[in-house]
Amino acid sequence: MPGISKLLNPFGAIKQRIIPVYLGVDIGTASIKITEVEQGERLPRLSNYCILEDKSSLLRANTAIQTSSLKLFEDEVVELLSGAIAEMKPKTTEAIASLPVFSSFTAIINFPEMSKDELEKSISFGIKQYIPMPLSEVAIDWMKVGEYKDEKGLPFQQVLLISVPQEQIRKYQRIFEDAGLHLNALEIESLSLVRAAAGTDPTPSFIIDIGSRSTAIVIAEGGNVRFSGQSDFGGSSLTQALSSGLNINPLRAEELKKEKGVDATGPNYELSTIMIPFLDAIINEVKRVEFNYKSQNPSAKKMERAVISGGGANLPGIERYFESRLGIPSVKAAPFLKLEYPPSIEPLVKELNPLLSVSLGLGLREFV
Repeated sequence: MPGISKLLNPFGAIKQRIIPVYLGVDIGTASIKITEVEQGERLPRLSNYCILEDKSSLLRANTAIQTSSLKLFEDEVVELLSGAIAEMKPKTTEAIASLPVFSSFTAIINFPEMSKDELEKSISFGIKQYIPMPLSEVAIDWMKVGEYKDEKGLPFQQVLLISVPQEQIRKYQRIFEDAGLHLNALEIESLSLVRAAAGTDPTPSFIIDIGSRSTAIVIAEGGNVRFSGQSDFGGSSLTQALSSGLNINPLRAEELKKEKGVDATGPNYELSTIMIPFLDAIINEVKRVEFNYKSQNPSAKKMERAVISGGGANLPGIERYFESRLGIPSVKAAPFLKLEYPPSIEPLVKELNPLLSVSLGLGLREFV
């Protein structure tokens, strides 16, 4: 088994000196989102951004920049990323990238209260049972995310264990190098989401990130990831359902979805009835994640809020629908509240807030 220091610092080789400007790069299944964040007068400042969407994914259901089978189409991503950087002309080439839920394995492990050195030894000795791959093939990191007392009053601590296939890390390094960028750090998507959408707010919250091909579900509290899961339904599921149900072009279906949402009434009511089963599938997965979380953490606090992010969060009426089905207040992510930004983009902030959540969470990483 590798030494504990090497085991627990998998990204040390790609994490460099702290500099004042970073690019947050979110490579999704059908888009690339990049934000440039620097230190402002009072808060971190968004100085530049780019959103590059692959519209072909609407026309061909099996087209994606990357998929849950861990296949990352390197040449295409390099081309898109290089084009985005050429358009942005950022001040820096230092980048922090997100790893999607399906590219990593995470687990919350409970340990009795002990010193950091003792905890490192305990993780090192017992880690194999939690990792679904040979340890030689993964990079592993961990962080303490909580503490509690059991029914006997004995103190315990909760540790988030993260493992990522080494080959996946090497792919990202090649992609960024070929695109002319320096990959300063990699971070799992759930951590970026919590930083952007919830910060250190102690309110027990769901963060529901509705992407094109899947939905990431994170339970967060006090700035920490408590639990996570994933639904295979996303925004394109709604678009494809509309396309098939109304027998229209997927691009037209996407326009209708964004225009009418689930608030459609009168002659447009059919739009809502077509999409609702897919929203319910996401909500049912949220409830399943909550059930699993509470099964493993009987003393867990009741969820008090749902924060919706990702492109799917801009579906008109989605907050009201999620609120009615989950029984808790539901809001869109608003990471721009943590930032300074040019006044010229103020009219776009409402739409950009959920879209750029992961990317902004990455950009904020070295400033909070």
